[in-house]
Amino acid sequence: MTEPGHTSPEPGHTSPGGRLGDPEVEARLARIDEVLAGLEAAPGPTVRSALEAVGLLTEVYGEALTRVLEHADPALAEQLAEDELLGHLLVLHGIHPEPPERRAARAVERLRPAVRERGGDVEWAGLDGQVARVRLSTGGGCGGGCGSGAADVTEAVREAVLAAAPELTAVEPVPEERRAAPAFVPLGSLTRRDGGATRTRETT
Repeated sequence: MTEPGHTSPEPGHTSPGGRLGDPEVEARLARIDEVLAGLEAAPGPTVRSALEAVGLLTEVYGEALTRVLEHADPALAEQLAEDELLGHLLVLHGIHPEPPERRAARAVERLRPAVRERGGDVEWAGLDGQVARVRLSTGGGCGGGCGSGAADVTEAVREAVLAAAPELTAVEPVPEERRAAPAFVPLGSLTRRDGGATRTRETT
């Protein structure tokens, strides 16, 4: 979210030092999607050549990332995998070193603070085959917008999990377990039972 008084970064602008922050990266990814969508909708051999060039360049970058992982020790490979941008690229090229379950669980953990800010909570509950399971609560005391809010949170969790682990087929919430209320025992009966036991011990 853009802070008051600041504008979103435009493509072509970089942060101090030439590095791209997460907002700049997101802006460029969104722009890439727009440009590719426009190219795919346009006819002609020039467009086909441009799309082919993009595909070939993507393959070369994927090969470069593969070679980086081959030279990385386990600790470095883990650091690379945990970086959000690098993690997405490794997933895109099918070379992510972590299993889908771990990636999906990390995506849920990253969303947890935002869900808690809205009064709810989300927790990873494991895999059922190729289906991710999450425990999701929207919190109590929500007003008339609670239903739409719950749907928004559920959709955000689904998108995050499937982006991190596209090998999975779906994301399903796990119903909250309802614990049975303890049986009510009148206090008077407990008093009488204790008293009777005391008198029995005294007469023996």
